[in-house]
Amino acid sequence: MDLFFQGFELLFNIPNLLYMNLGLLLGVIFGAIPGLTVILCIVLFLPFTYSLGAVESFMFLLGMYCSGSYGGSISAILIKTPGTPHAAATMLDGYPLTKKGQSMKALTVALRASTFGGIFSAVVLLFFAPKVAKFAQMMGTPEYFLICAFGLTIIAGVSGNSLVKGIIAGAFGLFLSTIGIDAMSGGTRFIFNNINLYSGIALVISLIGLFALSEVLAKSEIHSKKNRVDSSSLAERNTKLSKSEKKQTRKPMILSGIIGVIIGVIPGTGASMASFFSYDRAKKISKKPEEFGKGSIEGISACETANNAVTGATLIPLLTLGIPGDGSVAIMLGALMINGLTPGPNLFVENGPIMYAIMIGLIFVNIFMFLQGKFLTKWFARIISVPVEVLTPIIVMFCFAGAFSVNSSLFDISVTLVFALIAYIVSKFEFSTIPILLGLVLGTLTEENFRRSLVLSDGSWSIFISSPICIVFLIFIVITIFLILKSQIQNKKKGE
Repeated sequence: MDLFFQGFELLFNIPNLLYMNLGLLLGVIFGAIPGLTVILCIVLFLPFTYSLGAVESFMFLLGMYCSGSYGGSISAILIKTPGTPHAAATMLDGYPLTKKGQSMKALTVALRASTFGGIFSAVVLLFFAPKVAKFAQMMGTPEYFLICAFGLTIIAGVSGNSLVKGIIAGAFGLFLSTIGIDAMSGGTRFIFNNINLYSGIALVISLIGLFALSEVLAKSEIHSKKNRVDSSSLAERNTKLSKSEKKQTRKPMILSGIIGVIIGVIPGTGASMASFFSYDRAKKISKKPEEFGKGSIEGISACETANNAVTGATLIPLLTLGIPGDGSVAIMLGALMINGLTPGPNLFVENGPIMYAIMIGLIFVNIFMFLQGKFLTKWFARIISVPVEVLTPIIVMFCFAGAFSVNSSLFDISVTLVFALIAYIVSKFEFSTIPILLGLVLGTLTEENFRRSLVLSDGSWSIFISSPICIVFLIFIVITIFLILKSQIQNKKKGE
């Protein structure tokens, strides 16, 4: 309780609340505009957190993360174009309501459901993360290596259609993590006598190239058209839900909140899976399943609750074990490192008040998201009409400014351009860039814990089966690999 109150006190100051609301505003904008992503938003503004404290940084980033999930529903409902991948399920019932002239009602349902899902997962995070961290304190170096190895199996979940391509991309990310000075021996690796590479490749610089500039390059080939929003559909006055409608959405919201949390805790699953799975469950328990796909508020509430319930749940493995649940959270892992916070259970021992401030802050992030959505939804909806031609040069400017701000070095801008070119080329061959990011983020932790374990055991690999926790994680890894291979074989047979 002492840590809880210290975290509460640490959270409540004007800068934290300002950055929280600024992050929420930016997240909705990037989530709502088709083609812009939450990952792009977080990557773009990550360099600006360098001068902020740990709590301020996380409130800023969590604001983007949570509101980006809600923002994707705005374009899905209004113009039948999901702003984020997991909003595709929301589109199934959201757009039919717009065609009926009830777009504001659909947006209200989405906002209520998103807020409920976010707060539900934040409460779960607040109560369960410290317990998981306490259990994790019993683990040593070999256990940490196996956790990292288990974390690398996330690559399979974000590899797209080809597991082989995902593994290749992940291996490339692992290779990039070895560049610089070897922490164990003090020697240098793959620096080619370039003094700028002694400290390795800064995570932020690689992220800007992989996800921000590469998006600009990809969109330069596409002739964009302006997304038009029918202003008459936003003139609807009666946006309040009746008591019967609120009661109708209650059961799917609770069920979808539970589903979203369970899926979010499992690394590599993601909000899209939670969204579609919850939609299917809601349809099965509904008294009016025939309305699904034709404008069901139950369908919208299920999808939006689930994809926002994922946000808090993905932070549980991140804060307690150092395993990122998806691409956005992997970037937040980088934000932890930038602020000198080593991911893992020791976070709660060494930085307890900060951790509690972040977890309590997530609840208030969702409360402020509701308030912003309630009063600014009409303005958010009109943002969709901003042409990409206007946004692109602004994004490029922010990319270069962010890359230069890391070390005030023109070399970093060159590295950013190289990463953008790499991402652009691999995308042409249908490789995903997220495995590269995960390999880059987890590579150093995996290598260091692996080598330290072998030093402790005088080179004996038996250390990796020396404790019950090691054996449990080995079983998890084997089961995960088996399920991945089974899924790949089934998908291949379906394709034939």
